Amino acid sequence: MREDGGIIEIEKAIDKLSRNHLRHIQAYDPKGGKDNERRLTGKHETSSIHDFSAGVANRGASIRIPRGCAEDKKGYLEDRRPSSNCDPYSVCEALVRTCILDG
Repeated sequence: MREDGGIIEIEKAIDKLSRNHLRHIQAYDPKGGKDNERRLTGKHETSSIHDFSAGVANRGASIRIPRGCAEDKKGYLEDRRPSSNCDPYSVCEALVRTCILDG
């Protein structure tokens, strides 16, 4: 993602994340998504828990690509769905399984 042309890998990861939205919502919240139901309303710079979205510099999206990364065509993506009380190991496992191991 951080190499020249890395935007292609970012877009591939976003596609994989979109196909595993519900599994990630459950992994990103220790209560299986119940805490995130109150937070991910689609209002106040959050995405809807029910819909996956991605966008450049869009704080209301599930996955945000920073503007500089989009302009440079490389960099990283930001998953804005994990709750503040998430288990970071569960979040990392879900991301690695989906984006790297194609699981």
